[in-house]
Amino acid sequence: MRIFIPVIPIIAGFILDALVGDPHSLPHPIRAVGRLISAMEGFVRKHFRDLKKGGVFLGAAVSVICTAVPLILLLVLYRISLIAGAAAETVLCCYMIAARDLRDESMKVCRAAKAGDIEGARKAVSMIVGRDTAVLDEKGIIKAAVETVAENTSDGVTAPLFYMGLGGAVGAMFYKAVNTMDSMIGYRNEKYGDIGWFAAKLDDVLNYIPSRLTALIMTLTAPLAGLDGRNSFRIWRRDRRNHASPNSAQTESACAGALHVRLAGDAWYFGELHRKPYIGDDDRPVEAEDIRRANRLMYVSAAVMVIIAAVMRAAVLLQTGSL
Repeated sequence: MRIFIPVIPIIAGFILDALVGDPHSLPHPIRAVGRLISAMEGFVRKHFRDLKKGGVFLGAAVSVICTAVPLILLLVLYRISLIAGAAAETVLCCYMIAARDLRDESMKVCRAAKAGDIEGARKAVSMIVGRDTAVLDEKGIIKAAVETVAENTSDGVTAPLFYMGLGGAVGAMFYKAVNTMDSMIGYRNEKYGDIGWFAAKLDDVLNYIPSRLTALIMTLTAPLAGLDGRNSFRIWRRDRRNHASPNSAQTESACAGALHVRLAGDAWYFGELHRKPYIGDDDRPVEAEDIRRANRLMYVSAAVMVIIAAVMRAAVLLQTGSL
């Protein structure tokens, strides 16, 4: 019976996220991480002449703090009571998973586009993508939303689950701290190129296995979502490297193949055009309903990853003699 205690927070956390998501009125640990990163960035810019070395310090400090705090908290609570520890870890696991928010925010784009409210769809997609949205037409808006769901299936859902499998909520918190650093300072531009290089590289390393595992799961589970698994696998094999990031095209290509649409291509960021290769074949025009289909694929893939993470967690604890 004791073997089930460590895996309950992973399963329960995923279910809790699916039911309620992240209540915006309550404190969220990732917002605290964001404030810590901003404070550390200010400290590094003030005290480090070499911003590359400062970036290493920033990345290491944030990672250690964001791992130590939940570790100490859970150790204390588990010593008090298994129920108290498991309950707290369940809540933390829920906070680390962004499936519900990803679905809710992307579906705002879907509903607005289907209603013909292009400006509403543009405003909704601007909340979930980093690119310039003012230049996007209706199909560009829909495509951006599909790409975001596809990419964040790994970054926001299955990768945190993977690290829960290795280290519970503490492992997921470490991953999310690095991922948040990458999203805030990991840009390859004049302002962040030096201070954010370490965070960007560390994020690439941490996402290497989860992104590929997720893409493979997506190709295998696509038929369960009513999509084309064979074409998903074909496009993934062909286009999985069609991105400057070693990981981003993994899930995008699997999703593009499953949907029979073409994603990626040139995009504007901060007023600058970035030339990018396409991902997938232009078998048919992208449509608003593709956002719903991408979310369905995300949830089916996530459910499989929950099972994998639970098995991983039990195996790790058995191997280390913790059970």
